[in-house]
Amino acid sequence: MNCPECDAVLKIPNDAVEGEIISCSDCGSEFEISKNDEGHIEVKRAENVGEDWGE
Repeated sequence: MNCPECDAVLKIPNDAVEGEIISCSDCGSEFEISKNDEGHIEVKRAENVGEDWGE
């Protein structure tokens, strides 16, 4: 599978689970692993969640 941002090959571990975050080794973009209706692995852009310092 290729990175949606830079088209580099994404290395997805064989034991990857849905919800796991992986990073592209070329551009550093982060993606969340999900599965489609047929059970095939897909990736979607991971949402950046900042820390909440009680503000």
